[in-house]
Amino acid sequence: MKLFKFSIKENHIFLIATMALIILLFGYGAFSYTGFFSTQVFLNLFIDNAYLIIVATGLAFVIITGGIDLSVGALVAFISMVSASLLQQGVNAYLVMLLTLIIGIVFGAFQGYLIYRFDLHPWIVTLAGMFLARGASFLISTESIVISNETYSAISQAKVYLIGDSYISIGAVIAVLVVAVAIYMAKFTKFGRNVYAIGGNVKSAKLMGLPVKRTTILVYILSGFCSALGGVVFTLYMLSGYGLHLQGMEMDAIAACVIGGILLTGGFGYLIGPILGVLSMGIIQTIIMFQGTLSSWWTKIAVGFLLFLFILLQRLIVMKRGRRKVIRLEKKASRIQVNSQPISSDN
Repeated sequence: MKLFKFSIKENHIFLIATMALIILLFGYGAFSYTGFFSTQVFLNLFIDNAYLIIVATGLAFVIITGGIDLSVGALVAFISMVSASLLQQGVNAYLVMLLTLIIGIVFGAFQGYLIYRFDLHPWIVTLAGMFLARGASFLISTESIVISNETYSAISQAKVYLIGDSYISIGAVIAVLVVAVAIYMAKFTKFGRNVYAIGGNVKSAKLMGLPVKRTTILVYILSGFCSALGGVVFTLYMLSGYGLHLQGMEMDAIAACVIGGILLTGGFGYLIGPILGVLSMGIIQTIIMFQGTLSSWWTKIAVGFLLFLFILLQRLIVMKRGRRKVIRLEKKASRIQVNSQPISSDN
C-alpha cells in the first residue's frame, strides 16, 4: 500500500534539476568556505551577472521559436562603445541610453527581417550581425574609452538595500524586472503563445493563421532590445567601452538558456530558466574565486560539463515524448482498423 504518491511533471524536470544544482553548488560553497553562506554573496550573483540575465532572457524567446542569435555579445560591446563615445562628446546620459536602446531594436528588426523575408538560416544572419557589431565597435575606437560621466557614475554606485546592509545594484533590479516581464509575456500574452506555437511546428502555425512573420521579427527585436539594455547595464557596471568586451558571451547566454531548460530545438522552455542558468554559472565562478588557486578557466570547464548533462537530459526527454507519440498513433490506428472491419452474421 502506498502511503505517499509523488510524481513530477515532465515539463518541470528541467527547472527542478537546475534548482537542485543551485542548492547543491551553494551548499558546497557554504560548507567549504568561510563567509560564502551570506546574503551579500548571493546578491552579488545578480549584481555581477545582471547584463547576462537580461541578454539570456531575450535570447530565450528566439531559441523557443527554433532560432538563434549569435550577435548578442558583440552588440553589448558595440553598445558600450557607442555609449562611451557619445558621453565623451558631452551628450546627455539619458539620451545616450535611449539612443542605444533604439540601436538594439533596429539591429534586431533588421536581422529578423532578413531571416524571414529571404528564408535565411538564423545562424548565418546573426553570425554576420556578430561580425558587423564587433567590427563597428573598432570603427569608433580601437582603445578602451573610460566613462567619467557623473550620471553614469551615480547610477553605477547606487545601492538598493534589501536586508540590513545587504544590497543590490540598479542593474540587478532592472534584470529582475526584465525576467518578471518576460515570464508574463510568455504565459499571459498572445505573443507568448505564438512564440511557443512557432517553435513547436512552424508549418502548423502558418496553417492555423498565426502571424509567423510578425512574431519572428518581433522575437529578434526583443533579443536586440535586451542585448542593448544588457549593454547599458554592462556599461554602468564597467564604466568603460571597449570593442573586445565580452568575447564569447553569446555562448554563455546560450549555455544559461540550456541549463535553464530551454530546448534548443524550440517549442519548450520556461522564462525563469535563463536566470537560474546564469545563477548556476555564477555560483561556480564564485566557488573558484573563493578557492583562490584555480584558474578562472575552470568555470568554462564546469559549465561545459553541465551543458553535456543538460543536453543529454533534453535528448532523453525528447526521445521519450517521441516514443509516447508513436505508441498513441499505433493505438489509434489499431482502433480504426477494428472499427472498420465488417460485421459478419450467420444466416
